[in-house]
Amino acid sequence: MYTLYIGNKNYSTWSLRAWVLMKTLGIAFHEKQFALYRPDTPARIRQVSPSSRVPCLRDGEVVVWDSLAIAEYLAERHPGVWPADAIARAWARSAAAEMHSGFARLRDELGMNVKLRSTRTPSVAVAAEIARIVELWREGRERFGHDGDFLCGAFTAVDAFWCPVAFRFQSYDIALDGTTAAYCRALLALPAMREWAADAANEGELNASVDPGRLQAQQP
Repeated sequence: MYTLYIGNKNYSTWSLRAWVLMKTLGIAFHEKQFALYRPDTPARIRQVSPSSRVPCLRDGEVVVWDSLAIAEYLAERHPGVWPADAIARAWARSAAAEMHSGFARLRDELGMNVKLRSTRTPSVAVAAEIARIVELWREGRERFGHDGDFLCGAFTAVDAFWCPVAFRFQSYDIALDGTTAAYCRALLALPAMREWAADAANEGELNASVDPGRLQAQQP
């Protein structure tokens, strides 16, 4: 059986992608979690992940790190990781890769914090990135999503890559409408997303860059 190493569920967007993909597609795995904000964390993760980062997937002697590499590794072994249609699959891979490598300002200004409920006005740069996300979501739903609730109909890896964004939009009360609002609700309603959120709610470790107010409140 696979072993998937992940970080804190309240904050670790990269871990969420691999975890929610495997959970939703019914790919069995053992879960092992690291607390990310301790001095010895990089050294501890280094023992299982060559990059000293999570997620990392182990399959016997095979080690696969990075969420996009994990998705591709799983696609070689399990059906349904990517859309079956070649055109939809090419689009889905492109949309997932754009998420994987882009949207730096969104990541910086609206860090994933599953527990948080706040209202924040995005900067001009972040608003532009949100507009691009809305464009991608609308395109996927309109071109390929007629047979289901997700970007290419059934849930696939491209949706897993947008799950952290759905949590961000919920946390910071980002306004959506029509097709994109429905898609965001569909992601948040996934049983795996609900399970992840419930686990995140029980975590105690705080990331000062995302939760400075809560961190200060707990200090003596």
